[in-house]
Amino acid sequence: MSDRVEPATPSQRVLMTALLVLPATLLVMGFFADSPREIVAGIGRIVVAPSVLLTDYLAVGGLGATLVNAGLCGLISCLLMIFLKIEVNGPFIAAVYTVIGFAFFGKNIFNIWPIFVGVAIYARTQQTPLKNYALVALFGTTLAPLVSFISFGSWVEGIPSVPLGLTFGVAVGCILPPLASHMLRFHDGFNIYNIGFTGGIIGSFVTALLRSFHFEVETIRILEDGFSPFLNGFFTIFFVALILWGLWYNRGETKPLREALVSIHRSSGRLVSDFTIIGNHGATFLNMGIMGLISLTFVALLSGSLNGPVVGGVLTVVGFAAFGKHTRNCVPILLGVYLGSLLKVWESTTTEVIITGLFGTTLAPITGQYGFFAGITAGFCHLSIVMNVGMLHGGVNLYNNGFAGGFVASFLAPIIDAFKQDRPESTD
Repeated sequence: MSDRVEPATPSQRVLMTALLVLPATLLVMGFFADSPREIVAGIGRIVVAPSVLLTDYLAVGGLGATLVNAGLCGLISCLLMIFLKIEVNGPFIAAVYTVIGFAFFGKNIFNIWPIFVGVAIYARTQQTPLKNYALVALFGTTLAPLVSFISFGSWVEGIPSVPLGLTFGVAVGCILPPLASHMLRFHDGFNIYNIGFTGGIIGSFVTALLRSFHFEVETIRILEDGFSPFLNGFFTIFFVALILWGLWYNRGETKPLREALVSIHRSSGRLVSDFTIIGNHGATFLNMGIMGLISLTFVALLSGSLNGPVVGGVLTVVGFAAFGKHTRNCVPILLGVYLGSLLKVWESTTTEVIITGLFGTTLAPITGQYGFFAGITAGFCHLSIVMNVGMLHGGVNLYNNGFAGGFVASFLAPIIDAFKQDRPESTD
């Protein structure tokens, strides 16, 4: 293993500005898509929706309100980073893009706050700076639907539902940080969405308790149908812009672009793989744009609808292209999910299969560590698992693929290890 070359310290002001571009643009576009009155009404419907999987905010609140909600959630995430003086790196790029993506179907300007408060309380009890747990706070909004479901989707006689929902949100925020560090051992870093697996465990535990008190917690299916030329056009332009931005920004990097890209693609993606360090920021933005175009192509090839969950899947792939995902370790997963849909009971054109492919790239490290056919196998198996674990948490854990991915990784990795010698990961 050769020595790693650290990139030159980038301008954090420029990088934060680049990170703010997407949420700010979505916010502005929302007011071009609909009138202020329609946006306010749509935001109201989004906030009071139970928000469990799959609740497409495009169907619930309309295009304008959804774009504004996504933009505001993204800006809140960036402002949290600014307030805590957190540098823009791979994990936080992934976190911000994931929050924005899921703000199209499950996270909103109401239900994310109790999770933040809960994590802050935990940090205070541990006498540790909140900055140390900011990443858990952002990813931990996977359990935001629990707040909305209890506040607006359930009813218990004599108990105010909104305070109860807020209390549950704060409580799960408090227990997320200690559990997340322990759950990493379960899948040994082969599941990139570690907080998704943690959220699935917590969500299943809480859902079991709720069901025992006659709360009906079940997944739902509210989806906008059709392929949106508007969203497809916007994100295509944005991903091309990311590529161009990466090429331009790389001029100020110490590591040449080619060398940085090679380093990224040699990485298995296994946690923790920060591409801004393994490569550099310019190559990372370039990788993000490429993965975005590949994701849109995958949706188009399967004739899928570009609805809220699918947009969320695309943006999550783009975000994690700074933190573990690249073409070499993701394409076999996509192929494995698609092949599985041809042989199994699910149609490849459905939203469920398409988002399984996109979010299923949480298993990209299996490809990176064990090779092309191991990735196909992981994707093939993942489709079956993800379609059956949602009933455990009832949809209150938005990162259902992260939950399923933890099981797939923990099952496959030891078996592959037993029959195939590990290839050491290169960090050149």
